[in-house]
Amino acid sequence: MKVQYGASETGSLSEALKGITNPKLLILLSAGDRFEENVKQLEEAFPGVPSIGCIAMGYSGKVTEKGVVITAFTEGVTVATGVLESVSTMPARHIERLEKDVDRVRPGKENTAIIDLCAGNDACVLSTILPILEKHGIQLMGGTGDAGKVSCNGKVYPDAMAYAIVKNETGKVKTYKENIYVPKEGVRLVASKTNRSDYYIGELNGRSAKQVYMELLNIKESDIATQTFKNPLGKMIGNDICIISLKEVKGSGLCCFRQVNDSDILTLLEARDMDEVAQHTIDQIRSDFNRISAVFSVNCLFRYLMFTDNGTLAPYLKKMSGLGMHCGLVGYGEHYNGQFVNQTMTCVVFE
Repeated sequence: MKVQYGASETGSLSEALKGITNPKLLILLSAGDRFEENVKQLEEAFPGVPSIGCIAMGYSGKVTEKGVVITAFTEGVTVATGVLESVSTMPARHIERLEKDVDRVRPGKENTAIIDLCAGNDACVLSTILPILEKHGIQLMGGTGDAGKVSCNGKVYPDAMAYAIVKNETGKVKTYKENIYVPKEGVRLVASKTNRSDYYIGELNGRSAKQVYMELLNIKESDIATQTFKNPLGKMIGNDICIISLKEVKGSGLCCFRQVNDSDILTLLEARDMDEVAQHTIDQIRSDFNRISAVFSVNCLFRYLMFTDNGTLAPYLKKMSGLGMHCGLVGYGEHYNGQFVNQTMTCVVFE
């Protein structure tokens, strides 16, 4: 299979589409002020070609922050695209669309993945479609775009998830998750006075959650919003770490980007060496694949901000490009099979 990539810093869709021919699937990433226009123009340029899109920054060798990016799957794939609407209130309402599209693609063992772009309520949406993934052995990766809307096949949908089911006709596919954080030794935090509606933690170990976080890191309240880049909270699930990014201070507590419940046992996470983590991911992918056609990934916005701040963004993208064609988007939440994760990179690799 083959993937082509195009970008325009000025937001010109025609510039981004230069060199792209015979696409079987188009993924559009656009700045918000031209999103609707670019969705319409993309359909006009390639009428009837399956497409999904969202408002997000895209990247390959570098990040396009305010323009438009196109990823085109052009050879060796069977594709079906669709949309689940009203995901904030009724994510299962149109689940039969996904089931029918999966049947049309006729997925084989280890050769099919779903790439999804979501407008919100990610955890609930993923749990809704998980039985379909498990039934057919389909892997999934994706992420959350901006402004609460996505596109599918030339139309813009609010409060929805757009998906592309991609069957690789020339080899296998596999999804990966990259976590740069490890638990800080000796920190055990019991959550209480939580509010599920706004992902709020009122207390940790029976004290103000805000105060406990500040004391653990010896920081001021004004530092909390950016300190989460280096030290998010975490919840251990078996040997896996569920990263819980901090959104904002609310009174004496903390609002997060993931739900935390009363009596959840949390820990404080700290960042590892990024170069070592990336190399481990690359080594794992190379050990699993004899040849690689393309890698499509989602990097969390918080990772992007941290990499930009410490000057590691360009080296990271260069390292990932060593695998071959690598492109993707900066998301507000990342999806890995049935999991909704924070401050993570997820990707799908095509043989």
